[in-house]
Amino acid sequence: MSDRGKGPSQRQLRVGEQARHALAELLQRGEVRDEVIEKTVISVSEVRMSPDLKIATAFVSPLGDVDGQAVVDALNRNARFIRGRVSQALRQMKYMPEFRFRLDTSYENFARIDRLLKSPEVARDLSGNGEGDGE
Repeated sequence: MSDRGKGPSQRQLRVGEQARHALAELLQRGEVRDEVIEKTVISVSEVRMSPDLKIATAFVSPLGDVDGQAVVDALNRNARFIRGRVSQALRQMKYMPEFRFRLDTSYENFARIDRLLKSPEVARDLSGNGEGDGE
């Protein structure tokens, strides 16, 4: 039986959430000594674990008027240090995952969709005049 298309397992979700909490606490304590990271408030919105739990992809959003890609690059430069620092919080794992950081663009996508839904063109189409619906 194949697991393709089913989404993450309960274990992947649980470990991902533990990793997210550990990362968020580490960043909040300011333990990563990197100028870009130290001067930025970073939100860790999600951590997705690979099926074998060896790779943790963390989706982050720097808050404020900051170059998000520069923050992601800084986090990736410090990934080995971060991995070592969160190992205590994830000590129950057989293998400590390799951390990879990606910019979370979901908030931008939500805002773009919201703007589209509020646009005059969509409002006109949703006005319910019944014309052109083909039924």
